[in-house]
Amino acid sequence: MIKDILVQIPTERPARPVIDASVSLAVAFGAHLDALAAGYISASTAYVMDGSAGAAVAAVFEMEKERAAQRAAAALDVFEAEARNAKISYERHAIEEAPADAASSIAAAARVHDLTVVPQPEAGGDSFDKIIPTEVLIQAGGPVLFVPHIFRGPFTAKRIGICWDGSRQAARALRDAKPFLQKADALMAIAINEESAPTQASAANLAKHLARAGLPIRIVELAAERADIQPTILSLAADEDLDMLVMGGYGHSRLQEGILGGVTRAMLRAMTVPTLMSH
Repeated sequence: MIKDILVQIPTERPARPVIDASVSLAVAFGAHLDALAAGYISASTAYVMDGSAGAAVAAVFEMEKERAAQRAAAALDVFEAEARNAKISYERHAIEEAPADAASSIAAAARVHDLTVVPQPEAGGDSFDKIIPTEVLIQAGGPVLFVPHIFRGPFTAKRIGICWDGSRQAARALRDAKPFLQKADALMAIAINEESAPTQASAANLAKHLARAGLPIRIVELAAERADIQPTILSLAADEDLDMLVMGGYGHSRLQEGILGGVTRAMLRAMTVPTLMSH
């Protein structure tokens, strides 16, 4: 059941994709939506202030904090206009922190929500927004829906592809996606290199499990080299007109920098449809 959703509203890149997706999800599930936007303060200024800083440094810090607050407020104003128009239950929250601290704060907030919606991490550029989504995935302990930067319009997950390799991460993502699966019109298990999956957790046994829950699923078996797994999945998603993918997220956090597995990293870099991941 999804009744409490958190969305990260970016402040340094377009926010419309996650706003449109999260508001439409709140409508579909009758859920409350918390929007959190971070205005970023440069780490060097923030940490200098932890010691005995002079008046000049204090003045710079206050200026940065004020600008950060303005950026967060501006992003949240766009969100609020859409949330009001949709007549959903919502709250808006702004924080002004160094990027690594903001990532930890948003990830902590995610732990008390049923679902967290974040933008697709930016492949390049200097945006601090790009470090938040991967840290949320690693630290949140729950489902995270990544919304591609090319996404437009309301989000409806009628056709869902489940990336299945029999792993713990895939199983966690599957369980976290159950509210979506129950609303879908068509489900597909994307079994890549099925011969390497544990026999007890095969795609066929997954299909039996879901059938008992009234969730029939079609199995598509594909073979691909590791470097080709991500493009193979996205190619199938396009061919099958899938609205959402479900997959396990691999990686760990090291000094507040998300270190992701190769397939996870490649998927986040090139994703074309909203993707629900669990770590």
